[in-house]
Amino acid sequence: MKFECRNFGVPDLPRRGLAASSAPLEILLVDIEADLVISDNGRTVWSEEAVQVAELAYDLSRWLHLGDRIRGDFTFESSYDEPGAVQIVATDEGWRVGSAFAADTQSSPVTWESLVAALVAFIEDVRAGVGTLGGDPDFIPQP
Repeated sequence: MKFECRNFGVPDLPRRGLAASSAPLEILLVDIEADLVISDNGRTVWSEEAVQVAELAYDLSRWLHLGDRIRGDFTFESSYDEPGAVQIVATDEGWRVGSAFAADTQSSPVTWESLVAALVAFIEDVRAGVGTLGGDPDFIPQP
């Protein structure tokens, strides 16, 4: 299981007259974008250009911090017309990752520990990407 980001950018910040170093949280979450590929053993589960990866990393980090007893499945909603651009679902076999936009494709089931490792790596990649754009990555909670 792997979440990969490429081509970080903030194409809408200049239009707003803002920079990554000074934009408010609600703007940074939706304006920091990257191309995202979610893969499972080399097989693409879902890929999309210009995904709001800061918001996804923020939401995933908060989800990881929930207690086991209250953590349910994860659904990324963002500004998509349909919720579930990224979905993480618990099954009897393990956790599966997929997207409502690629309903026929899901990851193989993985253990909670494997899922957490993949999500932590993704969150750290996004935090690093925010830094390269001149922003302070601390608005995305440490996983």
